[in-house]
Amino acid sequence: MVYNIAMLSLGCPKNLTDAETMLALLEKENYNIVSDAGDADVIIVNTCGFIEAAKQESIDALLEMAEYKNDRCKLLIATGCLAERYNEQIIEQIPEVDAVIGTGDFHKIAEVINTCFQNSTYKPCLYGHIDFTPDVTDRKISTPRYVAYIKISDGCDNRCTYCAIPYIRGKYRSRPMEDIVAEAKKLAESGVKELILIAQDTTRYGKDIYGKYSLARLLKELCRIEPLKWIRLHYLYTEAITDELIDTIASEDKICKYIDMPIQHADDNILKRMARRSDSRQIEEVVNKLRAKIPGVCIRTTVIVGFPGETDKEFDTLYKFMRKMKFDRAGVFAYSQEEGTPAAKFDNQVDDEIKQQRYDSLMRLCMGISHEKNKSKLGSELTVLTEGYDEESYLYYGRSEADSIDIDSKVYFAAMHDVEAGEFVNVEILDCDEFDLTGKVKY
Repeated sequence: MVYNIAMLSLGCPKNLTDAETMLALLEKENYNIVSDAGDADVIIVNTCGFIEAAKQESIDALLEMAEYKNDRCKLLIATGCLAERYNEQIIEQIPEVDAVIGTGDFHKIAEVINTCFQNSTYKPCLYGHIDFTPDVTDRKISTPRYVAYIKISDGCDNRCTYCAIPYIRGKYRSRPMEDIVAEAKKLAESGVKELILIAQDTTRYGKDIYGKYSLARLLKELCRIEPLKWIRLHYLYTEAITDELIDTIASEDKICKYIDMPIQHADDNILKRMARRSDSRQIEEVVNKLRAKIPGVCIRTTVIVGFPGETDKEFDTLYKFMRKMKFDRAGVFAYSQEEGTPAAKFDNQVDDEIKQQRYDSLMRLCMGISHEKNKSKLGSELTVLTEGYDEESYLYYGRSEADSIDIDSKVYFAAMHDVEAGEFVNVEILDCDEFDLTGKVKY
């Protein structure tokens, strides 16, 4: 009998690549992949466990998928970060779950499913191998055919005091360069035009296996892959952005002039308590250097408000820094107290009401900056990767070099002829709001 498998993957792109690997492994074992959970004999929820909201979303998803066990579904399996972190608790508290597979064991997905079908009373619970990286590269890509993520490393050694990733994903482990390049070539041959490099910290790529930062060398190898048009970088850390890396980004046409660089705060006292490796002066120097050496660079960052002990003065320092630096893109998050992390035990936890006030205040600032940045683009011409057609506005939409998929803004545009998803077009910008741009194809 051929069983149908449905997968729901939550959380970050790094988790998604694990889900895609699992789907490829299951196809090799002749399981049939379906998109509708109602048609599935086996439902897999690839969970996230990064912050409290993500954990709750994963629990809610498991409970929602458990309803299908009253119908066709025979097995419900929890994988991913929440499964690694709360393994046996999931089995105990959600009895509909038939197996739990942590972050270092996802390559055993087919074996676990086979075991569950052979013994309906046995509930496998695999976890604790967070420093293991499976040697598998085949993936069933779930993103649009023209774009794909590629994970260049796993785990993290930074040990920021607020972050649970090292306890879920283990130590920093770079993939061999030849494996990454081989996978990238395969993706390009399948039609991928935009390749997005991801890791917990892409800037430290290669330090563990080659003895030095090797992201620039990897990028040069990837730029030789002819079908690729855009190569995008996520999760760069300021202290590891070298001059060689900046020069490589500036000189290689295929590399998007887009820097995703989470600074998390700008007050030196808070940065020290977070165990971040950069201070505000270093952050400002790197931003200025990037802007000087990479004309038109788009810099995206993320910051945390309400970290334990954050005073009004320290928040004001962050606010003024953000106003001064005028980042092109900014994500603001309220601190989440994650059990098992050092910061969870810090004194002077900030009240939720104060966190919300600071979040709202900083978001208003960032939206205003974003609007000003967008207005400066009026009359300019941008290369846009088409994603689809919006029936409500009667406009096509896509992303510019300054916009990453599922994170940033859209460019809406009119066209005299049909435009296919995955097609690059030149768009003249005519209007904007705080987030999106609107224009028309320039023929």
